[in-house]
Amino acid sequence: MEAMILECAKLDREINCFVDVVQQVTAEVATQQPEAMFSLSDKVKEQFTQRIARLSDAELQKHQKVVAFNDSIKNSADQGNKQARENMEELDEDIAVTQTQDNFTCPLTQVDMVNPVKNKKCNHHYDEEAIQVLIRRKHSQKKKCRCPVVGCGNSDVTTSDLVPDQMLRRKIQSAKRQNSRT
Repeated sequence: MEAMILECAKLDREINCFVDVVQQVTAEVATQQPEAMFSLSDKVKEQFTQRIARLSDAELQKHQKVVAFNDSIKNSADQGNKQARENMEELDEDIAVTQTQDNFTCPLTQVDMVNPVKNKKCNHHYDEEAIQVLIRRKHSQKKKCRCPVVGCGNSDVTTSDLVPDQMLRRKIQSAKRQNSRT
């Protein structure tokens, strides 16, 4: 999976490089004689090859897609480790019953979340569709979208702040399965 992300980042970088070269060569040729247009393709190929040769694969680790992938893997591992520790603490069923349960209710809709997303700024969770609708509505009114959790000071929630929370989604699905069994 990581190799695929690196390949995707490499292709993205090459596409951006190619677009830059085409724009640069086109701008150069536009100021020259019309005959220069015949060598346009060769110039683009030559400059693109030179620029790609200067790039290193080590730089790919800093590409935004690779960084986001590594962050999501790290977050998933952290959440998985946290859940494993919590499961170890719940050895006794009686204690497990008295412990607080996770809140799966969306603060906007007041129903269980289906596609939970986490706000990177304030760490609150919402159902993806509900928060997206709220953000669009507020932005269409030229207003900032505040976090809907009561007492939260986050006054500007944007779609870029939201990340899917797969661990919470699994917890919700697991809780639904357990409730349907009883």
